[in-house]
Amino acid sequence: MSKLDLKVRYKDLYRASTRDFSEVLVPPLNFVKVDGAGDPNTVSAYRTAVTALYGVSYAMKFAAKALGCDYVVPPLEALWWSDDPSSFVRREKDRWCWTVMIAAPDFVRKAMFESAVMPTERKLGALPGSLRLEPYLEGRALQILHIGRYDDEGPTLSRLHDEVMPGRGETFNGPHHEIYLSDPRKTEPAKLKTILRQPIR
Repeated sequence: MSKLDLKVRYKDLYRASTRDFSEVLVPPLNFVKVDGAGDPNTVSAYRTAVTALYGVSYAMKFAAKALGCDYVVPPLEALWWSDDPSSFVRREKDRWCWTVMIAAPDFVRKAMFESAVMPTERKLGALPGSLRLEPYLEGRALQILHIGRYDDEGPTLSRLHDEVMPGRGETFNGPHHEIYLSDPRKTEPAKLKTILRQPIR
């Protein structure tokens, strides 16, 4: 049985230069999502959301595999926004809102998602009320690969907001997007790999 890997199918979305921002055109993709707000390092809702996402995503994977459609569970991603975008540069995390999410192949339908929720809830307890499967259309975006601590992203984001986007005549067209290519539980902070993406218009 072949195994679908979205990182391979959409390789341009999961790789980027560490020096320069590149433009990508992101197609509509399905995601399992959970919404929340506050500092991800201190609010328990963030950890609960991530645990729920992985629980449901792996339950969907095993259900799909039983039907002959195996796939690799993609990495964790998150959308971040605030009333003041500069709060990301200043790392004022208590002012952030977020949607954490994990992509799912097109063959994962709503019924498969709903059937995966029940065993996950039995295992983990009550799941977040905002847990859902839905498409996300991002369109044109600029992205770069950040290597290092999450809190060291500020200068790169400042360059994007204050130099790169104005120089291209672009503005924001959606929330800041991060794709976590490394597992922070197993990777040294200085070696973490994160795609930083900003939809533009």
